[in-house]
Amino acid sequence: MSDLAEIRDASRAFIADRQWQKFQDPKSILLALVGEVGELAELLQWLPANKARELLHEEPLNTRVSEEMADVLVYLVGLADQCGVDLRSAALHKIEASAKKYPIEKNLGVAPDKA
Repeated sequence: MSDLAEIRDASRAFIADRQWQKFQDPKSILLALVGEVGELAELLQWLPANKARELLHEEPLNTRVSEEMADVLVYLVGLADQCGVDLRSAALHKIEASAKKYPIEKNLGVAPDKA
């Protein structure tokens, strides 16, 4: 079983135990996901860019970021479940497509264009 399937199944059980299935539609999950991404962004938004990596390893910030990232992942896996998307396959396919779109010889050490 993949880690994502384990997360999906644990989330399904958590939801079923509370009879929350009626609240689990793609729109509602997406809005919850957006909210959690906002909470994660709030933790990082004013960190000095040149010190962010260092600060993210310190407490209590590391724990807070970990918690918000977990919320984001759980909601993303739930959205994929609702939409019938194999998130693992979709992500690997996207990385492969990006490798073709941004070949090393043209993109080494430079930020990609958003064309």
